[in-house]
Amino acid sequence: MAENKQEKKPRKIRRKELIEHIRQNKRMFLLYTILRTLVILVMIVQFLNRNYENVFLCALTLMLFLIPSFVELRMSIDIPDVLEGIIYIFIFAAEILGEINKYYLIIPQWDTMLHTLNGFLAAAIGFSLVNLLNKSGRFTFQLSPLFLAIVAFCFSMTIGVVWEFFEYFMDMSFGLDMQKDTVIHTISSVMLNPDGANRAERIRDITSVAVNGRELGLGGYLDIGLIDTMADLFVNFIGATVFSALGYVYLKYKGKKNRIVEELMPTWAGEEAKKEEEKKKEEPDS
Repeated sequence: MAENKQEKKPRKIRRKELIEHIRQNKRMFLLYTILRTLVILVMIVQFLNRNYENVFLCALTLMLFLIPSFVELRMSIDIPDVLEGIIYIFIFAAEILGEINKYYLIIPQWDTMLHTLNGFLAAAIGFSLVNLLNKSGRFTFQLSPLFLAIVAFCFSMTIGVVWEFFEYFMDMSFGLDMQKDTVIHTISSVMLNPDGANRAERIRDITSVAVNGRELGLGGYLDIGLIDTMADLFVNFIGATVFSALGYVYLKYKGKKNRIVEELMPTWAGEEAKKEEEKKKEEPDS
């Protein structure tokens, strides 16, 4: 009994073990090395410029790069190369290109693109987690493809909502602008009703706004984060819906291969090798 208890204790994963695990896959190791080198170069530049907040973001990015391998080693899960590569690129695009290199400002659709991809990936991860439980011998229940698709969708949307909570918290607590503001030319609010009635009054064709006597020079009214938040959740919704639908079709019609889903679905370690062995056993001897 004592030996069984010791086996169940999660072992400590060392950093050297993580790096060695990454090196085993040459393609992933090449991508990992290139992105990691770029992050370190950016970190050095930011340190020399005394942008210590960006130095912290670079350090955080380097830590996030280790998560896929940590999950594979700790949980005995095989993450497909395509999914692992997308995770690396997503982290780099969000933290280094988006935040430090200001792609969120330079490329207007950068944030939208990443949130759409986030919705897609989060749904893939949520779908995979439940699917892995379905295949695990530790559990006796089997969930239907439709239920798995619904869980994946809800998981993705929850991740999106929690992230928007985080952006709001950072903006309100530290004076940041993670919820990017939007210039609009029409506003409608019951606060503008001169009679105090619960009826919205609209102001159209706004071309200038002054705050405390200072002209903002934006050419319109400044929406504080609401439009950005709703747009992020909407594209997250699109990404989540697309993968949930693909996952449903994949499980509903198991005979038909879906390369997109298969490349984004983690499996239990050794599962693919077992399938190949079973196929060979089933084949008649020639």
